Amino acid sequence: MPEPNLEKLRDELQQINYGLLELLNRRARVVTHVHEVKVRDGVPLFVPEREQKMIDDLLDRNRGPFTNDTVKHLFKEIFRASVALMEREDGNVLRVSRAFRPQDLVVRVGDLEIGGAQPVVIAGPCAVESEEQMDSVAAGLARLGVRLLRAGTFKPRSSPYAFQGLGEVGLKILSATARRYGLATVTEVMDTRMVELVAEHADVIQIGARNMHTTALRREVGRAGKPVLLKRGLAATIGELLWSAEYVVSEGNPEVILCERGIRTFETQTRNTLDISAVPLARQASFLPIIVDVSHAAGRKDILPALARAALAAGANGIMVEVHPFPAAARSDSQQQLDLPEFARFLAALDLSTAGAGTAPAKEITR
Repeated sequence: MPEPNLEKLRDELQQINYGLLELLNRRARVVTHVHEVKVRDGVPLFVPEREQKMIDDLLDRNRGPFTNDTVKHLFKEIFRASVALMEREDGNVLRVSRAFRPQDLVVRVGDLEIGGAQPVVIAGPCAVESEEQMDSVAAGLARLGVRLLRAGTFKPRSSPYAFQGLGEVGLKILSATARRYGLATVTEVMDTRMVELVAEHADVIQIGARNMHTTALRREVGRAGKPVLLKRGLAATIGELLWSAEYVVSEGNPEVILCERGIRTFETQTRNTLDISAVPLARQASFLPIIVDVSHAAGRKDILPALARAALAAGANGIMVEVHPFPAAARSDSQQQLDLPEFARFLAALDLSTAGAGTAPAKEITR
């Protein structure tokens, strides 16, 4: 038997390296095709169970001399590189991106259009506090032609001892009041266990700024079959907001409304800093409609008309503002809520006090 020739062995290794390189790139091309199909069909990008099954199959076929741990490590690196390749490709083909759909999305709530030719107004108190309070504000909104009523029933608060909302009782008050005046409702859900309940009573489900990154909640809300209002997190980038929306859309619900509500900065004159640039940038990157919550951005009442005008000038599809019949008595965020006369002046300052621009005589909302 001839003695091994080192040069020949080195040449053989190099040829194997070339073969491995070709196989890895071939695998990468197949991964790219898989990614295209997943995007088309709305399938999640990364499925850990599928990866584990592939690893288990490889270990069953391993005959050495590499140990199972070594084989697992090598292929996990290959899988990681494949996911990174899909994520890199995904930057241009997010389901919420203009590359996926060039035309603007119009979200319909009853006969209202969010993202259409006219901006909408979403108004109401920070929280549902009583039947009398909600009846008063809903009657006022209906008189002014505003047809989207917002109010919190489950409240995320910084302090565990602060008012947390009325929960299911508040949700039923909100729903009954809206029906009485022919309004549509927007309210926040905080817990996956509450999604079905909130979806039963609300016309639009809100994911708040604190929960923008909560994966399980985004997925559950995406399966609820209702339009979703997704608020930007306190320190989230625009790209992260779009990825958050992607979670909802990937569950089969394309009806997502983005909401810019200010980001946390070093400024102390306002509650947050309203990022006006987010509006044109989000509209440039995505077909989803975007509204601006001026109340949570400012944390004060005196500059709300100016912020709203800036938002609309930047291309926002609507404005969200907090309105309470008696702000001084509000159980949360009293300093930033307008009373009804102030709200009427707010609409007049924006030339949104007549039919059109998302405001019109109320009709019964069919849920």
